[in-house]
Amino acid sequence: MISENANVRAATREKALKTGKIRVERIKDSVDEKAVYESYYEFEINVNRLQPHQILAITRGEKEGVLRVHVDVPGRDWLDAIQSEFEEDIISPFAEQLELAIQDSAERLLLPAIERDVRREKGEVADNHAIQVFATNLRALLGQAPLANQVVLGLDPGFRTGCKVAVVDATGKLLDTGTIYPHEPKNDWKGSINTLQDMINRHHVTLITIGNGTASRETEKLAAELTKNAPQTKYLIVNEAGASVYSASSLARAEFPDLDVTIRGAVSIARRAQDPLAELVKIDPKSIGVGMYQHDVDQTALTHALDGVVESVVNSVGVDVNTASSALLTHVAGIGPKLATNIVTHRDANGPFKSRTALKKVAGLGPKAFEQAAGFMRIRNGANPLDESAIHPESYAIAESILARAALTVDSSIPDRIAALESLTTKTSLETLAAELECGVPTLKDILEQLVRPGRDPRSDTPAPILRSDVLKAEDLLTGMQLKGTVRNVVDFGAFVDIGIKGDGLLHKSQIPNGTVLKVGDIIDVEIQKIETERGRIGLGWVK
Repeated sequence: MISENANVRAATREKALKTGKIRVERIKDSVDEKAVYESYYEFEINVNRLQPHQILAITRGEKEGVLRVHVDVPGRDWLDAIQSEFEEDIISPFAEQLELAIQDSAERLLLPAIERDVRREKGEVADNHAIQVFATNLRALLGQAPLANQVVLGLDPGFRTGCKVAVVDATGKLLDTGTIYPHEPKNDWKGSINTLQDMINRHHVTLITIGNGTASRETEKLAAELTKNAPQTKYLIVNEAGASVYSASSLARAEFPDLDVTIRGAVSIARRAQDPLAELVKIDPKSIGVGMYQHDVDQTALTHALDGVVESVVNSVGVDVNTASSALLTHVAGIGPKLATNIVTHRDANGPFKSRTALKKVAGLGPKAFEQAAGFMRIRNGANPLDESAIHPESYAIAESILARAALTVDSSIPDRIAALESLTTKTSLETLAAELECGVPTLKDILEQLVRPGRDPRSDTPAPILRSDVLKAEDLLTGMQLKGTVRNVVDFGAFVDIGIKGDGLLHKSQIPNGTVLKVGDIIDVEIQKIETERGRIGLGWVK
């Protein structure tokens, strides 16, 4: 009765969350080969000061049999909660029995239950936080600027099985494939150089992309040698997370049925620089690896959050319906996998769509789906210039009325539009114009923005990746050296930054100025503060 009393439980739980302590210890003779959990071998902290990343690390260490976790609630807290409900009468002949019952309820029933409650509540907070971190990083990664008009040679590095090579043209079309063996055991460095140089010359390659997995930095030396005397060709290390998942997927098999699985991975690496969004939507977001403890959190909630991010980014950027893959079209609002396949099939059978209204001829794309999807679909060089913008067909009449008031047509040039629309909005306030056109001010602002910058890609505002032409080795680093780096992952305790060597450096949160919010893909200036060669760790500082 004492243990299950609702008031006792509530009061004890509240106290535990405020004044309780988490106590962690290493299990004797447990195996922690890389000392991953060394920080928690003898660890104690107030429950209310525990950070989400600490909760996730402790929980994983416990699952792996390295750590043992306790929640300690001060005796006065649980005793006060019980005594306020079960007042002791010291004169009663049963006083001693009540005292024994109180002790037994606390030790055997109440405190273990409270420990489970506290850990469940803190675990849910940590899960939600980790999911939010992953979603934020994924949004930034998908929103990275595409490198247009590049013929790309993609390298999927490897030692024994060789480096897989794929060349794609500026539209992502596969031109050439191959395998080279520059590293152990064959060490065919010269032959590899000659093979790659021949591909570069034949296909006029302007960019080499290298996956950041095994043998990536060794392969980078190969790219540096190739680009050293070729100013028209640069190289770039790209995150290859999920490339192997894509290469073995049904989508990759349908796209490249005759290609070896490993070569498909090289194609993905090549395309990632050209258009990160179009390529990464083909991969399960959880495999992209820009999160923290993503395999430990609620997988259903994580999937739901990440799918929402992908759809949001795709709709924000817009989709060229005449070039988009079915994988990309699937993420457009109102379009599912089956409808996306139907759109591609219709396009292949009848040629490019000339207008948004032509989408209505696609099997299964009814009025409701069209209403949802049309504003996110783009038709480049179509019959109606408005089809290239983010203006929904329902608002075309408003857009045309605005242009007419400014003495313009839908075919007017952009410079003419900018001058005329500026003049119009100077003479007439947005509120007045919106009232006359019978639309909302936010809608009017969006339409005006699209009329002067139709089809603008919001990713153009993000920094372009750093293209390199020479290799930087860990031995080249010195304390105090300043470098430009690319943020690869943002976590609770800081940001991991690619500074051009094997292994990212850590910019600890204490080094990041207050109010500064870093995103995946940001280009920042950093300073080498600490080099731990034996542990492969590099500490970075912020450069003002």
